[in-house]
Amino acid sequence: MSKRTGIVQDQRYLQHSAGAYHPESPQRLAAVHAMLNTPTMAQKFVQITPREATHKEIEMIHVPPYVEDIAETAGKDRVYLDPDTSTSPESYETAKLAVGGLLNAIDSVMQKTVDNVFALVRPPGHHAEYDSAAGFCIFNNAAIGALHAINKYNLKKILIVDWDLHHGNGTQHSFEDDPRVLYFSTHQYPYYPGTGSLQEVGRGKGEGYTINVPLSVGANDASFVKIFRKILQPVALQYKPDFVLVSAGFDTYFQDPLGGMRVTPKGFAAMTRILLGIADTCCEGRLVAVLEGGYHAAGLADSIKAVLEEMHNDTVCTEEQLAAMEKEADASADNVIKQVTAKIKPYWNV
Repeated sequence: MSKRTGIVQDQRYLQHSAGAYHPESPQRLAAVHAMLNTPTMAQKFVQITPREATHKEIEMIHVPPYVEDIAETAGKDRVYLDPDTSTSPESYETAKLAVGGLLNAIDSVMQKTVDNVFALVRPPGHHAEYDSAAGFCIFNNAAIGALHAINKYNLKKILIVDWDLHHGNGTQHSFEDDPRVLYFSTHQYPYYPGTGSLQEVGRGKGEGYTINVPLSVGANDASFVKIFRKILQPVALQYKPDFVLVSAGFDTYFQDPLGGMRVTPKGFAAMTRILLGIADTCCEGRLVAVLEGGYHAAGLADSIKAVLEEMHNDTVCTEEQLAAMEKEADASADNVIKQVTAKIKPYWNV
């Protein structure tokens, strides 16, 4: 049976430009929009209109002086926020629209207008710290979204799964000491931004609620499926989240220019199915994905198509298919699973 899957899609997300030849380009979303206009995809999804987030909402994560600094870039040709991250005249409004698009997506799921949503927004967010931009990211969409769900709907436990190639340093730091958010990240390591080691498990009341899976170059569909099934799934079923948020980066795609992973659209669909299973078991299927990285435009469109088809139940990756994929994982996947399992055993039954 089909699910009611929403998408946050808006031409205004193409207005932010990080500069000519920058990998985080408007062409990324233009390719996704073209895919959504094909006969097999058009009219299938519920359109969720974004809005600009308020400063108060953004300040759930970011300090007011930083938000004001970004506001002051409005209308200016080019402001460099860090060596990799800059703004164009429309970036401030677009970044607010990215946050607000995700907040509307969360509202739509909580209010049962739809079953799940993919927020196709830019600029991305997971590298943004409370007081600084980083790694193409201006405001931390996912972190703000998690606190929105907690504060507005009195939710107690949010699972954030970050499958981007790069570790989401900003998201991790936002919740390191907060057990209301379980942050789970798979990422190429060592690589930008340099965080996300096995040793980082959270601190204080949040100790054990940060789980990092640092991966070597070459991890493929089977590696990710096995990691999700052997580490994430048992932990998530113990945690019992009230909501699942996915920082969905597609720079692990096998042809991505910034990465060294080998994930195909089939792999992204399989990971999505595992997360949908967790959401169905724990929280009435409440799941929202928000776009992070992914810099091979055609690959990004193909991979998002596979994720959306799985979310909509057009395709259903079966238990048998997942088990078969898992069996193809190589020794490096087994090794990292063993290391992570040993690290989190004091906190979780894995």
